[in-house]
Amino acid sequence: MRSSQTFHPPTRLLLGPGPSNADDRVLRAMSAPVVGYFDPVMLEIMADIQRLLQLVFGTAHKAFPISGTGTSGMEAALANLLEPGEPVAIGVNGFFGDRMRQVAERAGARPVVMEAEWGRPIEAEQVEDAFKREAGLQVVALVHAETSTGVLQPLEEIHEIVRSHDAFLLLDAVTSLGGHPVEVDRHGVDLCYSGTQKALSAPPGLAPIAVSPRTAARIRARRHPVQSFYLDLALFEQYWGTAKFYHHTPPVSFYYALLEALRIVEEEGLQARFDRHRQNQAALVAGLEAMGLQMHVAPAHRLWTLTTVRIPEAANDAAVRRRLLTEFGIEIGGGLGALLGKVWRIGLMGKNACPANVLLFLTALERVLQAEGVPCGSGTRAADHIYRKAGSPA
Repeated sequence: MRSSQTFHPPTRLLLGPGPSNADDRVLRAMSAPVVGYFDPVMLEIMADIQRLLQLVFGTAHKAFPISGTGTSGMEAALANLLEPGEPVAIGVNGFFGDRMRQVAERAGARPVVMEAEWGRPIEAEQVEDAFKREAGLQVVALVHAETSTGVLQPLEEIHEIVRSHDAFLLLDAVTSLGGHPVEVDRHGVDLCYSGTQKALSAPPGLAPIAVSPRTAARIRARRHPVQSFYLDLALFEQYWGTAKFYHHTPPVSFYYALLEALRIVEEEGLQARFDRHRQNQAALVAGLEAMGLQMHVAPAHRLWTLTTVRIPEAANDAAVRRRLLTEFGIEIGGGLGALLGKVWRIGLMGKNACPANVLLFLTALERVLQAEGVPCGSGTRAADHIYRKAGSPA
């Protein structure tokens, strides 16, 4: 019988749609001894996590992590906020908007789809029209940062419309939290969920969520019990309120990781972090365009954390991504759904948003494209120009 061998995963530079590379400090924190979930030190850890999540969400209200990846946050948000048979307006302009629709249907709700082209945001007029079409509409759900398309959803006009109808705004911020201003309170967001594995630079495994007081009151006043015991936010709220209420066995090591990741965010400062993501994305786009490549999303609606670039007709999608991985150790993402085989998704999230990674990627992509017989220019000079103009070291 063959004996087991030690597993040594390869070192990759994760420049795809997520996960991103975890910070070394975060990985070291995960190796700390596990304590019991009623240990007094857990009260300190949980208090710090809640305070720092309030900072990154931009809220003065309750914020805590769901034990599960970003999809668990999506399911928790929709299952708790929606009653069976209730209409919910959902913006579907990408893969994850459509997933919200599917989750809402499984929760017994009735989705009212607001559809847009994959690469464009949902317009305020569509939200107003949904209220006109559906009497009694109380929930609007949108993806703030659509990972499949690279679109950042504007919220200014939309949140005013939602509030004018005394409705609830639910937001997916999986790819924006920690890399873009989410500003839950300023935008009137009632329920917002995210993930730890992207711009926060922690491993996948937790879904931070922010809950407004009116949302908590709505959940407590439900006519029907939440279909999922595990994802019942009222029970999570009790556990995160005292740490003396047993709901489930929490992933303690992931709490360590999230706490350290949030401490890094606090040390850097939110505005400095946002500026860093914006500047490195600008350098990436300048480099890609200098190579002759086209972006999929108009400048006004582009994410800083994830860029979609159209695949040149002469390029073999899978071959280019395979060579980047095998020859340079760089992972990027392909398209999903309607964009399958049409775009590459390039992520600059958390610690990965830095000049060294941008310049390395542009160099690697140029060499791979030329080796594949795809004509292209050089992008590093254009990217370096952005850095020099901003006074940042390249």
